Amino acid sequence: MKIYSENKKAYYDYEILEKFEAGLVLLGTEVKSIRGGHIALAGSYVILRDGEAFLIGSKVPAYQPKNAPDGYNSERQRKLLLSKKELNYLAGKSSMRGFSLVPLKIHANNGRIKLEFGLAKGKKKFNKKEKIKKRDIEREVNRELSK
Repeated sequence: MKIYSENKKAYYDYEILEKFEAGLVLLGTEVKSIRGGHIALAGSYVILRDGEAFLIGSKVPAYQPKNAPDGYNSERQRKLLLSKKELNYLAGKSSMRGFSLVPLKIHANNGRIKLEFGLAKGKKKFNKKEKIKKRDIEREVNRELSK
């Protein structure tokens, strides 16, 4: 499974409760661009509207900027392909206060480009500080043990 892009900041800012995988509706030039590793997930999110899911805020530049289709928008919303059962489940969960749908990574699965996103709950500032402290302590202990 080849990973094209990963949203590492999401793991820092959110507590990921569940993970889901969805297909994306893309243009041909977007597929080539993503396979070349040109996609940014930072600042993007998933919304549910009218019984459909959309990825908003991701940036996929044109594969060849000079040959890009007229009016190509690199930040357009992209439809996610999910089953009705998953959509209904996500609609119920994401409507609860404090929950978000956050993209985690774009990867290839059997030749198809898939988006892995998670049902997430935002972390508080003090939780982030505690995690940084624990990581620093572990790093220092490992340094002392390796000497």
